[in-house]
Amino acid sequence: MRERIVIGNWKMNPPTIADAVELARTVAERMPGGLSVGVAPAAIALPAVADALRDANVDVYAQDLHWEERGAFTGQISASMVRDLAVGTIIGHSEVRRDLGDTDARVAKKLARAVSAGLRPVLCVGESAAEHEAGNASSVVARQVVADLAEAPRRGLERLVIAYEPIWAIGTGNPATGVWATTLTRAIRAALKQTGLDAEAIPILYGGSVSARSVGEFAKADGIDGALVGGASRQIRPRTR
Repeated sequence: MRERIVIGNWKMNPPTIADAVELARTVAERMPGGLSVGVAPAAIALPAVADALRDANVDVYAQDLHWEERGAFTGQISASMVRDLAVGTIIGHSEVRRDLGDTDARVAKKLARAVSAGLRPVLCVGESAAEHEAGNASSVVARQVVADLAEAPRRGLERLVIAYEPIWAIGTGNPATGVWATTLTRAIRAALKQTGLDAEAIPILYGGSVSARSVGEFAKADGIDGALVGGASRQIRPRTR
């Protein structure tokens, strides 16, 4: 049976490190049973959040990393910087591909570095609105999976997680349907088989306007093993005493 995982990607939120620590403690307090739960705070908040969750059963992930271990890469963080603070990292998120110019070649180098460093990679793949409307979604995600795993050492990929995030759904409030997500997980698993991995053992998460209202549909969808949650992951409120 595949692991059930929910990861909150906080992106460039909340506004202060103190707020990130408070949110992390609230997540730990309200964590549901039967799930592997993780949070991905902004890089500047990683040390404080990792410290706040040190004795909690909540994993910490970085939102990104660089493929080099050191050097003249202003504003970047390396796998060795992340390793003592987080169990893994998100790689290839559509916003990083869009804003920082990550191609599949760059994503492949990042993923290989993460695996070599012993970090758990959460690889994001997904189609744009134009690719979706053209009927090319399955071929797009299959191409991304094969290309993004091209440089990764096989040893360590048994901890790989894939997050299917249709770009046209992210931040729109209009998620894909569970039926659509199931269709794309089949394309992803077929591509994983091409790489020689045990496709049926790798968890696939859904990401893209996941909310409290829609998460149940994806939880019941065949082939979906959890969620990569954006904005909704920051809407948790502390329990009243």
